[in-house]
Amino acid sequence: MRFLAPDLTPKLITTFRDGYTRQDLTRDVLAGLVVGIVALPLSIAFGIASGVRPEQGLFTAIVAGFLISAFGGSRVQIGGPTGAFVVIVAGIVAKFGYAGLAIATIMAGALLVAMSIARLGNVIKFIPYPVIIGFTSGIAIIIAMGQIGDGLGLPAGQAPAHFWPRCHYYIRSLPETNLTAAAICLGSVLITQQWTRVSRRVPGPLVALLLATIVVKVFDLPVDTIGSRFGEVPTGLPRPSLPRFDFTQLGALFSPALSIALLGAIESLLSAMVADGMIGGRHRANAELMGQGIANLVVPFFGGIPATGAIARTATNVKNGGRSPVAGIVHALTLLLILMVAGKWAAYIPLATLAGILLVVAYNMSEWRVFRQLLRSPRGDVLVLLSTFILTVVVDLNVAIQVGMVLSSVLLMLRMAEVTQVRAVRDALDYETAPGDPAIPVELPPEVAVFEINGTFCFGAARSFTETLQSDRRRPRVVILRMRHVMAIDATGLHALEDVQNRLRQQGTTLLLSGVHAQPLAAMTRAGAVQHVGLDNMFSTFPDAVARAREIVAMAR
Repeated sequence: MRFLAPDLTPKLITTFRDGYTRQDLTRDVLAGLVVGIVALPLSIAFGIASGVRPEQGLFTAIVAGFLISAFGGSRVQIGGPTGAFVVIVAGIVAKFGYAGLAIATIMAGALLVAMSIARLGNVIKFIPYPVIIGFTSGIAIIIAMGQIGDGLGLPAGQAPAHFWPRCHYYIRSLPETNLTAAAICLGSVLITQQWTRVSRRVPGPLVALLLATIVVKVFDLPVDTIGSRFGEVPTGLPRPSLPRFDFTQLGALFSPALSIALLGAIESLLSAMVADGMIGGRHRANAELMGQGIANLVVPFFGGIPATGAIARTATNVKNGGRSPVAGIVHALTLLLILMVAGKWAAYIPLATLAGILLVVAYNMSEWRVFRQLLRSPRGDVLVLLSTFILTVVVDLNVAIQVGMVLSSVLLMLRMAEVTQVRAVRDALDYETAPGDPAIPVELPPEVAVFEINGTFCFGAARSFTETLQSDRRRPRVVILRMRHVMAIDATGLHALEDVQNRLRQQGTTLLLSGVHAQPLAAMTRAGAVQHVGLDNMFSTFPDAVARAREIVAMAR
């Protein structure tokens, strides 16, 4: 495996290369068994909530869970279907059917692989926090809204798709509530949420699922079950195949596929970062994207849905002693064994129980404490948070992410302009021969003007730079622009610099630059700005620029 780049090498290879003991195997097997049991009800519930059959959630957890652990860049990441994908997947299934979802998932897998090869793993981490919390909280609301129908025992398939009509439907349908289903849902919520007070070893969702299934079966309670709505559940993985699909819809599926890829990248890398903090490790972002891409390329051939890193299951893995990808592989094999041995019994699981489990998932996913805390942030961040949240709930997740990113970019522009200062220096200047040395005063001829930029010289600050230079009514013979505090410049800054150079040249003024750092110098060289300004007019130190300015003034006299 030496042909693999270091940042694309799966952590599974690193685990075995660094030495893997029998004690490590025992610990990972035990953790994988626990996580597999935890993943069972969640995988079924996410499958149903996504608008596909319950076993398709299990197929996803088995196939994608195995591949993400085998090829990913985190030691403890657990992959599978997650709540974040429910909104996107359900929308694609409703519009294009499962065949369309399968193609969109494959496209998303290819995009993730491309992002990995392009080394975009670290770039994903820079998505603004208010955007992440906004759409995560919005998704939680949508998941919760989607479970109210089964939780109240209302007829399937009658709730409208959009938020406000669905709210109105639920209110209007309250008299039709199946009290038995509502009681089972409430009991499942309480057991799932409070079971940790009884035992931390046995997962609460599994206890709720088993108890509710036994009660419904023994007492023959009049509630919908997986079997009554979906029929029998298979007892093994299907043969690999791809549904027939109209390839003329590829263009329409690109935007949903891009959303799946971006959301999968964000959630998996966030989960990996959380896991790093729990185990004191460091994941490989690009390798993780590669593992996610491979999983999403393969899983549609087994009837699965999009998959990503699952934060709750990853945390469960860590808390139960998992420290290598072997635990994730065991988790997938555990689910496969359960499917083969006890798959037929899944038909008796009441849907109200799965609704209750997902309501708890939505509550934990909502991050309402963080949401409330962010409401005390600067107004711009609050605007981004609320816009992303409201658009996710009321309009569409794709629109929400796009608007959130645009607003965040505008906010960044404004803040860059605020923190970047362009000032004219009219009096005697001081300079330091070296950091920490005493400042030495410099006297300038009256025909020389000095301006200084403090901050990043990007699009947000370029206008301020131009306006400041134009506001100076003097017509000096020489203008010195000090750039010692400019660590970065972009295309807009370069354009502003060239524009000012042209204006000064027309009025007979020479522009000199001093203290240009490596990144601005490289950018200016690539863009041709160095030739435009003139290499003879660029100086590494301010005293050299002042000496050149005196020469120009003397020659003009």
